[in-house]
Amino acid sequence: MTRKHGIGAALALAAVLIAAAAPAQVWRSDQGDGTYRNPVLFADYPDPDVIRVGEDFYFVSTTFANAPGVTILHSKDLVNWTIASHVVDRLDGDPRYDLKGGGDYRHGFYAASLRRHNGMFYLAVTPVGHKTRIYRSAKIDGPWTYRELDREAFDPALFIDADGTAYLGTSVGTDGTLTLLTLNGDLSAVTAAKVAYYNKGAEGSKIIRHDGWYYLFNAIPSKLAMTVSRSRSLWGPWETKSSIDDKTGGHQGAIVDLPDGGWYGFVMVDAGAIGRMTNISPIYWKDGWPFWGTPENPDHVPDRSPKPILGHPFAEPPSSDDFSAPKLGLQWQWNHNPDDGKWSLTQRPGFLRLHATEADGIWTARNTLTQKAQGPRMRAVVKIDAGGIKAGDICGLGSFGKYNAQLAVVGGAKGTRSLRMQLTESTVQGPRTEVRVPALPLAARFLRLRVDMDFETKQGRLAYSSDDKTWHEVGGAFPLAFDWRTGTFQGQQIALSCYNPAPGGGYLDIDSFTLSPLPEGTRP
Repeated sequence: MTRKHGIGAALALAAVLIAAAAPAQVWRSDQGDGTYRNPVLFADYPDPDVIRVGEDFYFVSTTFANAPGVTILHSKDLVNWTIASHVVDRLDGDPRYDLKGGGDYRHGFYAASLRRHNGMFYLAVTPVGHKTRIYRSAKIDGPWTYRELDREAFDPALFIDADGTAYLGTSVGTDGTLTLLTLNGDLSAVTAAKVAYYNKGAEGSKIIRHDGWYYLFNAIPSKLAMTVSRSRSLWGPWETKSSIDDKTGGHQGAIVDLPDGGWYGFVMVDAGAIGRMTNISPIYWKDGWPFWGTPENPDHVPDRSPKPILGHPFAEPPSSDDFSAPKLGLQWQWNHNPDDGKWSLTQRPGFLRLHATEADGIWTARNTLTQKAQGPRMRAVVKIDAGGIKAGDICGLGSFGKYNAQLAVVGGAKGTRSLRMQLTESTVQGPRTEVRVPALPLAARFLRLRVDMDFETKQGRLAYSSDDKTWHEVGGAFPLAFDWRTGTFQGQQIALSCYNPAPGGGYLDIDSFTLSPLPEGTRP
């Protein structure tokens, strides 16, 4: 056997072993044969910024008002990602982060920029309406501390030049003027500000340096497109060319180098109800310009391509949970800062206990626990104990975002319980609720609740079972959608909630949560 054939056989065997060992997944980018398909994560991971530190890649993504916030993922090959940490345990600086005054949906923390410098990780992020923060940590999993700058820099692009000088690039798409803010030695203050370039409609800037050139990547949101600019100096003159767009791969991102000197691109694409996903693409260079894709198909992100780096096993962010760990898994985020007195993993070991918070609906209820929905077609099932539910409690499972479809156990008088299916739509006028099934009598205390989401048909369904054998659908199909104006500015999420319009409610005990692909042949 030749060395070439030996390597091929080893890769084939590894692919078989990986496929056999891993449980069924909603989406798998790594095909197990040395190739991957886009997106690398079929979920809402928007505004990507990716860096390499040695043989490790780190990817920071937007989380808005969710807590913990500012998620960082880790990969060895740009394809298989796990969650490394959240930079912000609790959002601070605004009472709306505690869901006061209507909350801060669509705002909060987004479009962060991550860099490594002098043994420290630095992350620039601007909470909407607040001054820019520079977080820092010696380790990617924290602890993180921050210093606040003296101004609000929209979509900050952190860049550290070869001489160690740090800059923040900032531009707003309604204009497109790129201003470079020079930072002091410890990246804690702005020492100078100077306009470096004008690119109509540009925002979401990323800056890198390569082979004597500075490269500037910008999103043009009005066109769902991206431009690439280059200059021998940060201060220009810059020359610009069009690059990819949402029809050919995405509109906001940049490029990152590999340990062997190659390059790959990362880019965000608007993908409807699932949200904004990240694609990974090979990069080739021509005449000093980076091009997405291959010379045979330039400026097109491939649907399927050879993996950037071979030899690393399948990995993905966690999803299913039996709640036996002492902390919530990194896949979980609250809709805003939680009320920590209203939930517990220790009051009943092996269960997540959600105490009812006082609210008039899910949109205003604290302690709604979410994780990202996954496409293209997913099923989530929770096993619950409804014995702690009291009169007026509304506790259950569903979708969260533009459309909030809930299948909830509702507490009645004298310990009775019923099932309710309601659909709340986020509108300009505020939440609008349709109660499709007001009160389905319920005798069982132990239940399984289920939510299916099909992002191909943009529909979902809810169901329950008292024996895990016979399932009963409730309320019919409900829509799935993404709406940055009135929704959460996120793709549809999976939500566990428990609230009561009156004070002094009970609680819901959740034994397990399981996420899996929607079985073939299942209707949307």
